[in-house]
Amino acid sequence: MFFDVITFGSSTWDIFIRDKEISSSKSSSFLTNKGICFSLGSKIDIDELHFFSGGGGSNSAATFLSLGFKTAYCGMVGDDPAGEEIIQEMKRKGADTSFIIKNKKKPTNHSFVLSIPGKDRTILTYRGASDEFSLKEIPFGKLKSKWFYLAPLSGKTCYAFSKIVDFAHSRGIRVAANPGTSQLSLPKNKLRNILKKVDILFLNKEEASMLVGVSYNNEKEILKKMAEFYSGTFVMTKGSKGLVVIDGKYSYTVGIAKSKVVDRTGAGDSFGSGLLAGIMLKNDIEYAIQLGSANASSCLREWGAKNGLLKRGERFKKIKIEKNEIN
Repeated sequence: MFFDVITFGSSTWDIFIRDKEISSSKSSSFLTNKGICFSLGSKIDIDELHFFSGGGGSNSAATFLSLGFKTAYCGMVGDDPAGEEIIQEMKRKGADTSFIIKNKKKPTNHSFVLSIPGKDRTILTYRGASDEFSLKEIPFGKLKSKWFYLAPLSGKTCYAFSKIVDFAHSRGIRVAANPGTSQLSLPKNKLRNILKKVDILFLNKEEASMLVGVSYNNEKEILKKMAEFYSGTFVMTKGSKGLVVIDGKYSYTVGIAKSKVVDRTGAGDSFGSGLLAGIMLKNDIEYAIQLGSANASSCLREWGAKNGLLKRGERFKKIKIEKNEIN
């Protein structure tokens, strides 16, 4: 079977807990200097509890399916109720699930999202079956597609990163990649050689600065150094400050669209997959940026990483894009 896109990455079962009794505290003992707090030894009745599937691989597949593309997800879940529900949900959305494997030894990945109303959240993550998905489980002979979308890969799947990209490159399959921490920790020369074969690359500003060895504060130099070794479409996200895209000819600077925020989980996945969907639909980077941004904004308005996603043909509010020629 031939697909428009095959996605790779994790699948998780997300449990969202929201309560006014959850508070934050400032302390240098926390990595971010702020921590989330409960009363020790107490039993707390919570206000809200939600259950949804998540994970970069299945989240991105959900966007492509919502936008009408023939999609398969390649990954691993546990042989348990959560894993079965993820598979059934993918089927209900129209995905091909023949590349999803059940692991009989490790349970499905789980995340517990502790949310402070009106503020931020902390995520407790158990990396289970998805991290056991290794090179030997990938059915390369059956992977026929126009595009591969690589969400962050961790565990054993990280070691398949190079092989997946090389396979795609040899078969004329285009690749969009949002490499995770494990992939970015590869030796720089090896990592750069892999990334050169990627058509669309997503990194945040901190990751890009570390990759090219330039100060985080020198954005212009970061982009210049990236362009020296990477010739594809590079998307650099900057959190609340928006993003920059360079494609070899032009740079596109974009702010953040104003949106009601219910839950931030999955916003990055919905943006990246939405942008690629825009390229697949119109092969127009400005339209792709608009679609990715609108898809992320729509996702933010609902609980769960797969809810609120745009559908093909659905109208959305456009944001301002500043386009400049690269000198």
